[in-house]
Amino acid sequence: MIQHTTARAALGTFLAAGLALVGPATAAHAATAAHATEATDMPAARTAAAPEPFGPKGYGGVRLGMSAKAAAATGKISHLPGQDSPSCTSWRLKAHPIGRDAVGLYISKKHGVAVIFAPKGARTPEGAGLGSTYTQLKKLYPRLKTAASGYPYVDVPGDPRAYYSFLLHKGKVYEMALGLHAQDCVN
Repeated sequence: MIQHTTARAALGTFLAAGLALVGPATAAHAATAAHATEATDMPAARTAAAPEPFGPKGYGGVRLGMSAKAAAATGKISHLPGQDSPSCTSWRLKAHPIGRDAVGLYISKKHGVAVIFAPKGARTPEGAGLGSTYTQLKKLYPRLKTAASGYPYVDVPGDPRAYYSFLLHKGKVYEMALGLHAQDCVN
């Protein structure tokens, strides 16, 4: 497993390069903890017992673009003091923790909920998740692009204002994020 600070540096490098290609962003600080898990299959049809999909508009009861006040009012997030930047605040999803002191989402003062990180077990509607391989990502997202940093990203199907980013280690996704192209929280 890659250490927390290494994951922050890797995601920061990825997002800096990737967002330079897909939209404006400013450097606030890098992102969250690394993950390692095995891939699981997403059922073809969701049932009442099926988990909520990661994206296209949000996750865990929090939607991209939602203000900090509205997101906090859901009762589904808690603030992580000490990890805020001048432009964004750091939060965790209460029901979907990703590690001790790890940021689960960033809320921009300008853009609202800006970046959400996938916890273990989360899957996109298309089936991508932690543990997915690069080959699987290419099949799920034929328009998958590679940032200058070497990490893949794709515009979110169903939400043109958003992207998915994927960090890989030994050919498997260990971190996945859903973010606004216009976000100003991570570089």
